[in-house]
Amino acid sequence: MKPVIIAGPCVIESQDCLNEVAEELVRLNKKYDLSIIFKSSFDKANRTSIKSFRGPGLEKGLTMLNDIREKYGLKLLTDIHESYQAAPAGEVVDVLQIPAFLCRQTDLLVAAARTGKVVNIKKAQFLSGQDMEYPVQKVRESGNDKVWLTERGNMYGYNNLAVDFRNIADMKKFTDTVIMDCTHSVQRPGAAGGKTGGNREFVPAMALAAKAFGATGYFFEIHPNPEVAKSDGPNMLALKDFEKVVKSLLD
Repeated sequence: MKPVIIAGPCVIESQDCLNEVAEELVRLNKKYDLSIIFKSSFDKANRTSIKSFRGPGLEKGLTMLNDIREKYGLKLLTDIHESYQAAPAGEVVDVLQIPAFLCRQTDLLVAAARTGKVVNIKKAQFLSGQDMEYPVQKVRESGNDKVWLTERGNMYGYNNLAVDFRNIADMKKFTDTVIMDCTHSVQRPGAAGGKTGGNREFVPAMALAAKAFGATGYFFEIHPNPEVAKSDGPNMLALKDFEKVVKSLLD
């Protein structure tokens, strides 16, 4: 069974950027018989600084994502930060993602569940895999059985994350789809002078380690030129390097 693969730029920067990434995902889907899900955020509400770029906003961002669906036929994922965003986002995307810091927000989980779309809940940096039983329950008890969980590391010290891969096995007790966030797990939160740093060179190894621990999906933020990306550049993969990582997971 082919893994779930989610990929795209952290935040919507421009239609040209979205198109360039989408074209590569279409090529990889055809070459490897995959169904990579296109990911990008219309708003990044949890940036380090108030001066950080957040994205085009809900209305314009969803219009841009819908253009990607219509032009390229890709499945879509975006994250939501507030309950009112669930319904309109659910009309455009296939998967609604709950950011890690918000995975205990009951109203947000319930609103996402009620759209009937897949709900991908990212495990908080302060929780264990076992703790994710309860966010899953909130979605299921709201009438939606389509729940995924995503591992993205834990905060054990200042400006750093560490991954306990046992969380993957723990979360598979609650859902069949457990995804490894291979790029956010190499972040250095707040470690770059008012913005988040990261070590993208470890991303390929994170993916392979997660595969060894039984992950059924992989999440990658990718960008044509991460060095000039407006969000998460230090931990994003360059678009040109993405195929090599995908191939390593399929071998």
